Amino acid sequence: MIDLYTIDGAVNIDKNKCFDTEKTYPKFQEDLEEFKNLLIQLVENKDCKTFYKFGDGDYYFLKKIPTGSARPGNRALSKSYDQINHKDYVDGVGKCDYYTCEIYPENRIKFVEVISNKIDFPAEYGYALIANKWFFDTFKGNIGLIGAKTKMEMIENLMESSQYQEYLHLDKFEDYIGLPQKFACDDLNETERIVGEQLKNSTSKIFLMGMGHVKSGLIHRLKKYTDAVFLDVGSGIDAIAGVIDIERPYFGDWTNYQIDGDELYNKVDTLGYYGKGKHIILERFNEV
Repeated sequence: MIDLYTIDGAVNIDKNKCFDTEKTYPKFQEDLEEFKNLLIQLVENKDCKTFYKFGDGDYYFLKKIPTGSARPGNRALSKSYDQINHKDYVDGVGKCDYYTCEIYPENRIKFVEVISNKIDFPAEYGYALIANKWFFDTFKGNIGLIGAKTKMEMIENLMESSQYQEYLHLDKFEDYIGLPQKFACDDLNETERIVGEQLKNSTSKIFLMGMGHVKSGLIHRLKKYTDAVFLDVGSGIDAIAGVIDIERPYFGDWTNYQIDGDELYNKVDTLGYYGKGKHIILERFNEV
């Protein structure tokens, strides 16, 4: 990786060749500062905006291509595409305020094919600003999470540990908004109800989100319930939960904290996590 793509406090061991040339994204550093300043401004002004992160799995889901996470029965939905209102997702994905996508050329080609809006920022920023703790340092006291209920429970348990608090530079998250880990796309309206009821009682000014393919129909609807900033960071939620694959962009030096003997780890969808990298296992209930 050339210096252009270096982000202080985060290590990228992703081997994609796009990081080897400045031609891929010459404004990487300039746009990183713009991204950070925009988020600060939006949060300070209580300007409710939504950020949608696009990945190749979203392409398959929006195109109804049954592969990986988009295959019925695997993760996003238990029903066939013909049994859900797929149009709600196709229409909804175009109603967000900002869009992020990895700088991989192949992903950007897919984005253009299924989403007419422009890409505003690299998705790598969301990963790196978790990895280097910038989000936590900058929005301490105002930051919440939205993701699979099981992962929210894992993070809540981890945050009982002062050691993990010190690692994240954060005493607590203000809100943990949970949704079904699997098959959330089966009934978009029901998933919205589950999330919306929790958001009505939330206090966070910015939410980091990783909610799977249901986001395509759901993210733009979240503005009904609170005036926070909603930032989709995808697998960044897995890092906070202690189950990130360190070969994902900018998590090369991340330490996966986990709780010894917690049965939640047997239930969680780990998105390709195979135990690589640094780990710290915390004794269960050793700190409350």
